[in-house]
Amino acid sequence: MTETQDFEQLNGIALAYMGDAIYEVYIRRYLIQAGLTKPTKLHHKATMYVSAKAQAALIDLMLEQEKLSETEQDYFRRGRNAKSYTHAKNTSVVTYRISTGFEALFGYLYLSGQTERVGELANWCIEQVEAGRLPNER
Repeated sequence: MTETQDFEQLNGIALAYMGDAIYEVYIRRYLIQAGLTKPTKLHHKATMYVSAKAQAALIDLMLEQEKLSETEQDYFRRGRNAKSYTHAKNTSVVTYRISTGFEALFGYLYLSGQTERVGELANWCIEQVEAGRLPNER
């Protein structure tokens, strides 16, 4: 981005596209470091962390446990409330919108240079999934 293209001006969906990619890189790196290197198994395991249902459940836990600052909550809401032109495929529209907010939060953190915070939240998410703290259904 150039100096005139401020991330604060980005649409929530644009932030979500960035956040989706960043979060997935963290998850795949974790899984590869844990020894999952076969593509099919890696993909299926990664889905546990990056699916819309998992992301929606994780953001619910973050909010419940007050893990997010007011600014982070604002960016989550910006993504959640953004008008998406794609449709939810494997989940409800509500869950899809909440997961879009989750991704927008990660996009904001990354683009604002808060890579340490991205890592902190990604690692927290990994811990929650590994501990089985996510409900099976929203």
